[in-house]
Amino acid sequence: MSKRMIGSTPKSDGFWMPAEFEAQEEIFMIWPERPDNWRDGAKPVQIAFTQVAKAISQFTPVTMLVSKAQYQNARYQLPDVIRVLEVSNNDAWVRDCGPTFVINDHGDIRANDWSFNAWGGLVDGLYFPWDQDDLLAQKVCEIARIDSYRTDDFVLEGGSFHVDGEGTVLTTEMCLLSRGRNPHMTKSDIESKLKAYLNVEKVLWLKDGIDPEETNGHVDDVACFVAPGEVACIYTEDKTSPFYQASQEAYKRLSQMTDAKGRHLKVHKLTCPEKTVTIKGDFNIDNVEGTIPREDGDICIASYMNFLITNKGVIVPQYGDRHDALALKQVQAMFPSHEVVGVNTVEIVYGGGNIHCITQQKPQVKRS
Repeated sequence: MSKRMIGSTPKSDGFWMPAEFEAQEEIFMIWPERPDNWRDGAKPVQIAFTQVAKAISQFTPVTMLVSKAQYQNARYQLPDVIRVLEVSNNDAWVRDCGPTFVINDHGDIRANDWSFNAWGGLVDGLYFPWDQDDLLAQKVCEIARIDSYRTDDFVLEGGSFHVDGEGTVLTTEMCLLSRGRNPHMTKSDIESKLKAYLNVEKVLWLKDGIDPEETNGHVDDVACFVAPGEVACIYTEDKTSPFYQASQEAYKRLSQMTDAKGRHLKVHKLTCPEKTVTIKGDFNIDNVEGTIPREDGDICIASYMNFLITNKGVIVPQYGDRHDALALKQVQAMFPSHEVVGVNTVEIVYGGGNIHCITQQKPQVKRS
């Protein structure tokens, strides 16, 4: 059984969130189906999710969470090595609505169950209702038989921060200070929450993300930790790129930062795609009340940074772009002992996210 921890925090109990580049036990995903978000009844994107899941399963076991209506379809499309469980949901972004796992030195694991409001609630959230997604972290903790910390007074998504597992968290002001998240809290209040629930000592703030309309600027499209004292950051010198300003600003800030251990960050550049990916007017996407419609010409957030590090593999987005091969080469240089696998994720980008957004890792526990 699992219980929800009230009145305590991971830090007070000796738990912390390990870095994504540390050992993992399992990856969770959610099967996509919303016809008001995914084009053509979600059939093209289901193929892309299947390819991502297959790539991950080379390195780490995958569990796919699927609605009742889609269970048989998902089970048919996915290979037997991938576990399929029926769990109700609102959409497929498990990084943001799923649990953030924390561990201790005694081989125990728990999770943070953040309040989820679809990236802004009634202020600028992307869909309504989001009630099933807000329950999803609790359900995963029940499946995993682990205790969880519920933050009823604090909205947060897993894609809005990265940790190094050594006391540092990286995030953006654009997202965490947005009106739709925690308007009752100051920046200092938010830092205190991050420190208590992720068990970190230092918060590194980037200014903006590259998707103000979707997630209000999640950091996982812009930068991440790739090793202790090392970060990757998107970078382009093409002033016509929609990501030029944010990437330049992030790179400059990171280059001047130190982590919780006092190390000056080593910053690896990661290219941006040459061409901008946009929504096309002939996409067959349902218009549903409560969901922000997708318009012809909308810029999609096609970032190579939205990759997943999982054990000895790194699963990297590909777009059929001239810079695809360069991105793989640059990521390989960051992870010389890993196998870098590219997966075409254009269909996922059309829906507003990418590989990191649709995955959530459960770490392996450490034992002292």
